[in-house]
Amino acid sequence: MSITRLFAAAVAAAVLAAVSLPLSGSQAPAPAGRGARNAPAGPAPRTADGHPDLHGVWLGGGPTSDIEDGLAAGEAIPYSPLGKKTRDSRMAKDDPEANCLPAGVPRIAPYPWRVLTTPNGSHMYFLFEGNIHSYRQIFMDGRRHPDGDALNPTWYGHSVGRWEGDTLVIDTVGFNDRSWFDFVGNPHSDRLHVVERYTRKDAATMVNEITIDDPVMYARPWKVSFTARARPDEELMEYICQENEKDSSRLQGPAIRDIPKRPVPRGQ
Repeated sequence: MSITRLFAAAVAAAVLAAVSLPLSGSQAPAPAGRGARNAPAGPAPRTADGHPDLHGVWLGGGPTSDIEDGLAAGEAIPYSPLGKKTRDSRMAKDDPEANCLPAGVPRIAPYPWRVLTTPNGSHMYFLFEGNIHSYRQIFMDGRRHPDGDALNPTWYGHSVGRWEGDTLVIDTVGFNDRSWFDFVGNPHSDRLHVVERYTRKDAATMVNEITIDDPVMYARPWKVSFTARARPDEELMEYICQENEKDSSRLQGPAIRDIPKRPVPRGQ
């Protein structure tokens, strides 16, 4: 990934966090080669089994520039001493996403992503345009997380999903400790446990309410909320990144913490 690409990603993240795009009425022209900016307003579509239909391409739905953007008003991240020290010590050149590595959970790169399920509904997949075209696999067949040594630590962890009414609940454990939550460098350990609750509010928006539980980096579990916007005419574009890129090592200073942004309402 070049410095230009990294800077573009940072700017895109800031715009995504700071701007609430119109969800109805006239749409701004779509960028060349991309689909419509947002779905029109309307009721959430449903699948044949009655669940809200989450399939298709989305933009947003997780932390990009700073996970603090998803906190409720008046709340703060409850760092442990180690968590605060780790965050403050991180340098921009060490961001895994800048080094062509997966973003982890719940971080979302500022590029579109797609939801797919297998025909029998046993597996759900999140396909990412960014993150080296990586994907998350969510088991929807009722299985439990593996125990002990069978739970190998990975970038995206081991995810199991279930429906609670109209909300898709995804429970994930089994992470390595290498990903960052955002450009700022908010950390996690390999004891991270993430629970995401995806609720499609209408045709245009899907809210992701996230509970983060990591007793190493944080003093207690805490929650954030982000909104994904449907992109009905969008297709994922090719994204090329290579681990032997030459630019990230030239980045200077701490992790990116000076992206200008406006206050963001809860859920945006």
